[in-house]
Order: sequence, then structure tokens, then C-alpha cells
Amino acid sequence: MTSKTHGRSGGLSTYCVFLAFLAALAVPFCISARAFAQPYPVKPIRLVLPYPPGGGSDTIARPLAQKMSEGFGQQVVVENRGGAGGNIGMEYVARAAPDGYTIVLALTAQLAVNPGLYQKIPYDPIKDYAPVTLLCSGGYILVVHPSLPVKTVKEFIAFARSRPGQIAYSSSGNGSGGHLAAELLNSMAGIKMLHVPYKGGGPALMDLIAGQVQVLFATQLSSWPHVQSGRIRALASSIAKRPASLPDLPTVAEAGVPGFDAGVWYAVLAPAGTPREIVMRLNSEIARVLKQPDYRKLLVNNTIEPIGSPPEELARYIKSELVKWAKVIKDANVRVD
Repeated sequence: MTSKTHGRSGGLSTYCVFLAFLAALAVPFCISARAFAQPYPVKPIRLVLPYPPGGGSDTIARPLAQKMSEGFGQQVVVENRGGAGGNIGMEYVARAAPDGYTIVLALTAQLAVNPGLYQKIPYDPIKDYAPVTLLCSGGYILVVHPSLPVKTVKEFIAFARSRPGQIAYSSSGNGSGGHLAAELLNSMAGIKMLHVPYKGGGPALMDLIAGQVQVLFATQLSSWPHVQSGRIRALASSIAKRPASLPDLPTVAEAGVPGFDAGVWYAVLAPAGTPREIVMRLNSEIARVLKQPDYRKLLVNNTIEPIGSPPEELARYIKSELVKWAKVIKDANVRVD
């Protein structure tokens, strides 16, 4: 009798141990399932800016991060990773975990220009990222020295065509946005201007004012005070749509070169493989920020137009811009390395 009781007790003990073992195995899976089910985000997000601190991009990125922090209830931290025309920061994000906690605010240069400008870059602008949204864009102002007998884009094109290679334009450097905008105008308008690169936008503008060069695609912030004083003359805006801050200034496309569009645009992307639901959560939060009057006013005051777009629209836009700028760079034989 004793022996049978002991046998039943031993069997029960073994069964209990087995159940405890199964329960122990289930604990990590339960924790993992609960963690997966938690709404994104559950920890701080890094918004990488592929430029050194203190640049114009910070003006856009830091208020955006602050407002996203408020909406998410988690801190969004701007992390500057500059160098190599933005290639270093872009590679960093491309190699980051696709979990939505490392994203990038990239510009035209990184997504559409650098692939054609550099012989080799450490990332693929299409394959290595999940597009989130086209945040905003800004253009240049086509300005000329008052000594040129032109007041419209059509008059300027006619004047330049009659003097191939004799009209000099300045830029902030080889491969800069202003340089490529002028080369796009050369190509689309059938003119031939002479490029004079400078080390920065300031010297390029000062030599235009001094009459050392005749033309410049300048930023509105730097050039407009001199337009108002009469030291230089504005002909048109470089982007497809008239900027809200200058509604009376025609675009180059309106004024004589249909389809012309050259500016700086800003896009938010995540690493490739980021889950769709996280991409859309980021997209909706940024769309919310773009609707806020104070953030919109900040952008417009810095001559930037708020946009916001679905991820698919951004993907198509990047591809079209890659094709456009690759042709400009190839035709003008632009190289920086």
C-alpha cells in the first residue's frame, strides 16, 4: 500500500515539475508578445540630420523634433552626423535597425544629387530606406546684376543666347544647389553660361553685387534685402510653385522655361524593412505637426513651403529627381571627387 502511494506521489511530483518547466518556457514568449503589442513608440527616437550642427537644416529639424516629442509622448532627439556631403549620416541610418527608432531628415543632395555627383556612395537612396514623407521644400531666386539689360526670364534667355559663354554665374561651390540649378537652366533654355564657383554663398553673392559676375541662383533669405535695395534684380523663383512669401514673383517655369523646377526639398525616411504600421505612424505624426500654424509660420518665414505626402508619393518623387539630376550632372560633367 505504501509503495503504491509513493508511486502516485512521485508521478504527481514529476507532472508538476513538467508543468513548471512549460510555464517557464512560456514566460519569454508572453513578455515578447506584450512588448510587440505595445504602441509605437515606447522609447526615444533619433532624428538624424546628415549635416554638422548650426546649419539651416537645424532650423527645420529641431522644432519638428520638439513637436513630434509632444505628440508621441516620447523624446525625439536630433542627432547631427555630418561629413562627406551627408553621406556619413545617410550610411548610419541605412545600417540602423529597422524599428522606427532611427530616422533621417535628408535633403535633395543626399537623395537625388550625390548618387550622380560622387563616383561611389555608401548607400542606395532607393533600396536602403523606407520613405515616410516629403516634409517641405524651398527654392532659389534667379537674380542678376542691374547692369544686364533684362527684366524678365525671356529677356535674359534671349540675351544669354546671343552671348554664349560670356555670361558668368556664381555659385557656392561645385555641385552645390545653385550650381546645378544654373546648369539645369543652361540645358532647358539652350543657353551656355560660364560657371564661377566660390567657397560659400556669401562670397558668391557679394561678387554678384560688385558686378564681378552677372547671374546667381541665390537663397531668398540672403538675396532679398539686396533686391529691395536695388543692388541686384530678381527675375524669378526656381521652384514649380510661387513661394507663399513672394506671391508676386513668377517662377522660371511660368516666365519662359516650362517644367523648370530646381530647389531644396526635405524628406523623412526610415531604414528599409521598417514595418508599414510604424512608417504610417511616423507619417501621421509629421502630418499633424505640419498642420500646426506656428510650425507652418516658421517654415514660411524661412522661405520654406510645407508639403507632407504619403510614403508612395515620396518614393516616386525621389526616383524622378534622381533621373533629372543625374542627367544635369552628366551633361555638365560635374564632379566633386
